[in-house]
Amino acid sequence: MAAVAGRAGLGHAAAWKMLGKRMEGMASAAWVRCLFTRSRIPDSVFQPRPGDHEKYGGDPEQPHKIHVVTRIKSVVGRPYWEKKIIHDLGLDKAHQPRLHKNIPSVNSRLKVIKHLIRIQPLKLPHGLPTEEEMSDTFLTSKGELVIKRHLKPVEQKEIKS
Repeated sequence: MAAVAGRAGLGHAAAWKMLGKRMEGMASAAWVRCLFTRSRIPDSVFQPRPGDHEKYGGDPEQPHKIHVVTRIKSVVGRPYWEKKIIHDLGLDKAHQPRLHKNIPSVNSRLKVIKHLIRIQPLKLPHGLPTEEEMSDTFLTSKGELVIKRHLKPVEQKEIKS
């Protein structure tokens, strides 16, 4: 019995010492987990900066209507919410451009994954295509919607001599 009490006294101090080390390990793991939760992203990340328009071009008075969004980085090792946004926006394949509207709901999602994607405005150098020209359009890597116009044969007139 004395051996048990003696052991309990020594065990108590030793237990606190060992438990303290284990608790340190648990506390540091919980602390690290808190760093990568979505709520820890500061709101300043989502606020527009005044110099953005000068840096990236574009007119804040007349913004473009459609974004050309291309994923340029891998999602391996990224948090689950970034992977979900990438999937929901259809950016599963890298370097495949997708078109999205320039609206606040889409823009807020794009800001969360802005480090994984490239966003460009859709440029229409030949204007909006008509219904007949839609099948002859293609999107370049620079974000231009180009209409590949097919030449039609010219009717030749008879020469009367």
